[in-house]
Amino acid sequence: MNVNQIAKIGMLIGEPARTTMLMALMDGQALTATELARCANVTPQTASAHLAQLTEAGLLCMHKQGRHRYHRIASSEIAKMLESVMEVAVGQIPQSARVVTGPKDEALRKARTCYDHFAGRLGVAITDSLISSQYLEFDDEAGIITKKGIKHLAAFDIDVSGGHGKRKSRRPVCRPCMDWSERRPHVAGIVGAAVRDHFFRQNLVKRIQGSRALVITRSGEMALKKIFGIGQLR
Repeated sequence: MNVNQIAKIGMLIGEPARTTMLMALMDGQALTATELARCANVTPQTASAHLAQLTEAGLLCMHKQGRHRYHRIASSEIAKMLESVMEVAVGQIPQSARVVTGPKDEALRKARTCYDHFAGRLGVAITDSLISSQYLEFDDEAGIITKKGIKHLAAFDIDVSGGHGKRKSRRPVCRPCMDWSERRPHVAGIVGAAVRDHFFRQNLVKRIQGSRALVITRSGEMALKKIFGIGQLR
């Protein structure tokens, strides 16, 4: 364990502009330095300096395509760390100091992305359905998808093999990820990503521009009912 490296990562995450950019990337999308600069309300030059530090530390990865450089969260492990920090931060706000949130925050609580899987009431409802149907089992930090669960999801063209017939993924098949707004776990790992990917491919959910929040389409509501037995989300 390198204590200096741990301290460096804490320092990088703790700077407000860098924190804002990291949170903007938590929906799994790749963004340019210019887009992230606008999000953090800093100049493009300042954003580039911040992004270079985050990339050097392994928190972000950068992909060049033509003239553009796209930045994204480096791995699911980094996303898990950031989500855990968010959970701790929210929990430390005194109840008397908590602000009454508006419609935008309500949208985030209902359905959002957490790196490459669903979160909010949507993510928790899907997870509860998988567990109650005995398709999924959780034990603190670990989880398994049962054979019955694999078969059920495959019937709806949701592949949870993790390799799609290629090299087996090193990611966990599934794991509980504590939802910072619901304070209950939603499913992450290969299973969570496969469910999210299916809903995006089929246009069952749509992104709200400038936010991690999602809108569930009418077709999405029907799919939730058919695949997971989920009715109207409260």
